[in-house]
Amino acid sequence: MKLITRVFCTMGIAVCLASCSVFVNKKLQSSLPQKDEPAKPIFASAPVYVSPFAVRASQARSYALKNNFSMSYCFLIDMSIQSGRNRFFVYDLERNMVMMSGLVAHGNCKQGFLNDPKFSNIPGCGCSSLGKYKIGEKYIGQYGKSYKLYGLESTNSNAYKRAIVLHGTTCIPDREIYPQGVCNSFGCAMVSQTFFERLASLIDRSKRPIVLWVYN
Repeated sequence: MKLITRVFCTMGIAVCLASCSVFVNKKLQSSLPQKDEPAKPIFASAPVYVSPFAVRASQARSYALKNNFSMSYCFLIDMSIQSGRNRFFVYDLERNMVMMSGLVAHGNCKQGFLNDPKFSNIPGCGCSSLGKYKIGEKYIGQYGKSYKLYGLESTNSNAYKRAIVLHGTTCIPDREIYPQGVCNSFGCAMVSQTFFERLASLIDRSKRPIVLWVYN
């Protein structure tokens, strides 16, 4: 009888020790720091398209808001583009997209014909001037209906004094002619007659002046 009791006691102790061992192991495992799994790379299902006008349009929108200009449209002229390609862009600020584009001349700086634009704000220079402009009142001049331009920055502050305007002309075609370039102006934003009429329709309907921005 004593032998049986001793056997049961021994078995009980063994079971108790085994249970304690399992408990201690689980506690140790839970207390050990977990190894961080390496981050899995995330791949886009398609390339993300960023409009080349996004930053410029955002700046134009902020400028228009602060200075009471049209919040519907702005006109962007990218002089880094060859003149035989469309580089005058009408940007819809509400829908955040280019709604139409056309050819535009740059000034010849009194050098006959200038293939690549040069920029100056000096009266009588004949060059284009960089910067933001206010499109002002329309008038009838040498090229028919035209719009006066008022320079809003130090780089184009003499625009009104220099008679820099937005107008149409027959020497600018309606379609791109790259690799050829279009005719030069004396610093004016000069476009085709057809494109000018489309611009004039927007300008005349706008309750606020539209920003025209020439950049390179």
